[in-house]
Amino acid sequence: MDLAEIVGFVTGAVCVWLAVRQNVWTFPVGLANNAAFGVLFAGAGLYANAALQVLFAVVGALGWYWWTRRGPDGAGLVVRRTPRWAWGAAAGATAVLTAAGVVALAAWTDSGVPFWDSLTTATSVVAQVMLGRKWLGNWFVWAATDVVLIGLYASQGLWLTAVLYLGYLGLCVAGVRRWRRALRDAGAHGPAATRPGAASADPEPAAHR
Repeated sequence: MDLAEIVGFVTGAVCVWLAVRQNVWTFPVGLANNAAFGVLFAGAGLYANAALQVLFAVVGALGWYWWTRRGPDGAGLVVRRTPRWAWGAAAGATAVLTAAGVVALAAWTDSGVPFWDSLTTATSVVAQVMLGRKWLGNWFVWAATDVVLIGLYASQGLWLTAVLYLGYLGLCVAGVRRWRRALRDAGAHGPAATRPGAASADPEPAAHR
């Protein structure tokens, strides 16, 4: 166990906990997590997951912008159900990114798990984009990804990280429950409360995160 894995463990747990609570600080904490895991995964030979941290940083910055942007009426992004078209787009993006990752890893690296490394990279990018849009479905994609990653990290001897992702599964359940409650609360206040520009149903103030 090294420093990068410890930092990744702590920042990862805090990042997901903040996301469950719709707290915008999830994004800057996530950037610190990206840096730690980038170093860790590169050293473990999980090159696609290492490269994923760069993509996460870019998508995380975009999500940060989406969560803090305000419309003309001063309202921000709220939790919404994932649009039907988004599931098809997510499946297509996952297939393309996974195939590209497998080809790249087989050609340019000595990765022993090119398919699983690439698949989890693809689904993680999809889940992160969904999180940035505050789509409820992000938690289901994260949960499926976490199940695969637990086995992948354990197989590489990254036991602390495997335990972290086991904890992520619990946080995914908490995220689904909390975000569904936010949807119900928004619906109770009428259709206007559920449109993209409506104010968040989360009672906590969003410290500018």
